[in-house]
Amino acid sequence: MDRLIYDRIRDLEADHWWFVGRRRILRGLLQRIGTPPDARILEVGCGAGGNVPLLRAFGAVTALEPDDESRAYASERLGLAVDTGLLPDGLPYAPESFDLVCAFDVVEHVDDDAASVRALARLVKPGGAILTTVPAYQWMWSHHDVLHHHKRRYRLPAYRALFEAAGLTIETATYFNTLLFPLAAVQRTAKRLLGDKSADDAMPPAALNKALASVFSLETPLATGPGLPFGLSIAVIARKA
Repeated sequence: MDRLIYDRIRDLEADHWWFVGRRRILRGLLQRIGTPPDARILEVGCGAGGNVPLLRAFGAVTALEPDDESRAYASERLGLAVDTGLLPDGLPYAPESFDLVCAFDVVEHVDDDAASVRALARLVKPGGAILTTVPAYQWMWSHHDVLHHHKRRYRLPAYRALFEAAGLTIETATYFNTLLFPLAAVQRTAKRLLGDKSADDAMPPAALNKALASVFSLETPLATGPGLPFGLSIAVIARKA
């Protein structure tokens, strides 16, 4: 991603409604995985480290980030030596090193998504799991995706298939950010038709930000339980036999 985008995410991820709501859903999914008390957890593409405190509640965390400035910021902020590396072939870890491997909105950035999922799968111990999220629906493509250097957006069946092809068993596969989906679809369609290339991830006014986070969070029991039939994002938990 461009430097501007990395810096914007760093500034927003503590309080912006999207990050707040996603972390609540991620917490529910992590609880569903049931990591052992001494779990070794890897986050690939940790950015500025906003998810590491959440992951630390479930085990000992190793983090990897290819961007130099974000890696330095996360290391200083978290007191953690963040590693460098790239998917699919530049991960500096031995096979079967982790009980849980996480990649939150990462796979859509890489050229070879199938090879990248296989690379993540190699790092998981037998019985361990992978938890990932990606943006949904190619027809939702907007200038936001261009700015964030996305390669693609996904439908759930195609995303599931990447993990099944890597020899993993799907335990959870769901859309999420469903309640706000109609509003986002209208907004992005309108901006595309109007040629509006303004950023759509700025911090909204405090009251609106709190309201959006609350609405997003309402769907947590469904996203982390039976699943949701559509949404702005996809989450998959896949386990190695």
